[in-house]
Amino acid sequence: MLPHSHRLRLRREFGVATRRGRRAGSSTLVVHLAASELDAAADPARVGFVVSRACGPAVVRNRIRRRLRHLVLRHLPDLPLGGLVVVRALPASATASPGHLEGDLSHCLDRLLTSTGTRP
Repeated sequence: MLPHSHRLRLRREFGVATRRGRRAGSSTLVVHLAASELDAAADPARVGFVVSRACGPAVVRNRIRRRLRHLVLRHLPDLPLGGLVVVRALPASATASPGHLEGDLSHCLDRLLTSTGTRP
């Protein structure tokens, strides 16, 4: 389970991450990362998930969300302080294996963190 302090909940914060943040995509995911603002730099990184109805019925969407939450948990230490991350699942994620989702998420986060200068 994702710790309470790392959850992104407010609609306005989802909007900030998707509109102002950088984006990296793959065949199953699109990841948005908004760098921290100066006043929020001491806060932990927060992550939110978007899984639309195009991915399938509620059972499938919830399975995708649970898998993504579990995968993001491993990457929390790498995320910049105060950063806002939105992981948007594409319809192909419904049939993707957990290993494929892991690879796509790692690839997208590596691209974003390298481009923002938080990772060498």
